[in-house]
Amino acid sequence: MPLFASAPAPAAVELTPGAPLLTLHDVEKKVPAAGGWHWLLRRVTLEVRAGDFVSIMGPSGAGKSTLLAILGLLDHDWSGHFDFAGQAVHAMPGKQRTALGRRHVGFVFQQYHLLDDLTVAENLDVPLEYRGVPKGERQAMVADALDRFGIVGKKDLFPRQLSGGQQQLVGIARAVIARPALLLADEPTGNLHTAQAREIMELFARLNAEGTTVVQVTHSEANAAYGRRVVRLRDGWVEPEG
Repeated sequence: MPLFASAPAPAAVELTPGAPLLTLHDVEKKVPAAGGWHWLLRRVTLEVRAGDFVSIMGPSGAGKSTLLAILGLLDHDWSGHFDFAGQAVHAMPGKQRTALGRRHVGFVFQQYHLLDDLTVAENLDVPLEYRGVPKGERQAMVADALDRFGIVGKKDLFPRQLSGGQQQLVGIARAVIARPALLLADEPTGNLHTAQAREIMELFARLNAEGTTVVQVTHSEANAAYGRRVVRLRDGWVEPEG
C-alpha cells in the first residue's frame, strides 16, 4: 500500500557503508523579518555518508534544528541542492519528499512526541501502520522492538506512566522500528539526568555500529564524543571541519 496515493513510492536507498547518503550544496533558508529577511541557514554544503555518526553543534540560534528538519525532510521551504542517496530532493514535489522521509528517516525529538492516548505498544505500531505494513507483520515487529529495548513490561502503559528516560527510550524504539536508513535526533538527552543520557548515547552508538547512520543535534561535548564527526554551525554558516 503506497503511503500517498498521489505520490510515487520512494526508491530504495543506497546503504553501502561509506556511500554518500546526504549531500547538500548551497542550501539556504530565510524567514521574513522587519525590514527584510532573517537568514537561518547560509550556503550550507555538507555530505553525510552511510554509516556516519555526525554531531551538529553550535550556539542557540545557529540553525542546528533548522538543518536537522531539512535533513529529515520535514521542512520544504528552502533553496539549494539536496540529494538523498542520489535522489534529487530539491526537484521533488512536497508529497514525494514527505513519503521519502517517512520511508527512510527516523526522528527522535527532545520532547518525545509520544501519543498520550496510546499505550507503548500502540505508539510503536503507529509508524508501521502509517507505512501500510500488514497487521501480522506489525505485531511481530512491535514484539521484537519491545524485547530489544527491554520495555516488554511497559507495553500496556501510557506515556504519562513512564519516566522521562523511559519515554525517550520508547521514542527511540519508535524511530528505528521500521529500520530507517537515517536516524536523526534533536537534543535527545536534554531532559534526562546524566545516567539516562549516557544510556541513550550508548544505545545510539550500538545502533550506529549495526549500520544505522546517525545525525544528532547536541550542546553536549560528552554526547558529541560518541560520534565520529562534529559539524559546527554559527549564524547559519557551517564552520570548516577540523
